[in-house]
Formats: sequence, structure tokens, C-alpha cells
Amino acid sequence: MVKFALRVAVLAVIIYAVTELVTGITVVGNPDGILGEAGSYLWVALLFAVVNSVVGPVLRLLSLPFVLLTLGLFLLVINAALLGITAALSDRLQVDGFVPAVLGGLLIALFSWIAELLLPLKVRAD
Repeated sequence: MVKFALRVAVLAVIIYAVTELVTGITVVGNPDGILGEAGSYLWVALLFAVVNSVVGPVLRLLSLPFVLLTLGLFLLVINAALLGITAALSDRLQVDGFVPAVLGGLLIALFSWIAELLLPLKVRAD
């Protein structure tokens, strides 16, 4: 449980970095909330983690022929779709179009990969 919380916190930092780098992706902060603006990033990160772990495998399985046909490039579209689903489920995340969603999905995947190399927080089912 602690590793999952750390993964969500790292994902919140990654989402903050993506919102700073990509115009068209914003997180609407709540300064009156308990955790302030950081709470909004934590909420979006938690929701993205749940969407990625529940909906992500289904989308990857259903789109396997396209992924194989495009040599994996279709995974960028899947990441953009997962980011769009997260934005649709939350009023805190706003994604303005397909191109920012693809760029945001690409950066989230890249930064998550780098974070996994630096901080091995993989949750194992031991």
C-alpha cells in the first residue's frame, strides 16, 4: 500500500511537469481544499492510475492488431485516450484536443519510465 501511495505521488509530480510543458493540458487547482493545489494533482494522479490499470489493459488487448501493425506507435493513441478518459471523469483535469493529449501521454510514459528506472516502486503480488 505504501508503494502504491508513493507511485501516485510520483505520478502527481509527473503530471505537474506535463502541465507545465504542454500547453493545452491544465489541472484546475483547489486552493481551499485540505491539501491545496497539490491535492488536485494527487487526485488526478490517483484517478489516472486507476483508469490506466482498469481500462488500459482492455484497450491494449482490443487494439493489439493496430499496435502490431504500427509497430507500437498506436500505444501513443491509447495513452492519449487514457488521458482523455481521465479528463472526462474529473473536473480537475482539462485536455484541449488530440495533439496535447498525445504529447501529454507521451511525456507521462517517458517520465514514468525514467522514474521507474530511478525509483523501482513496482508493486509485486508476492
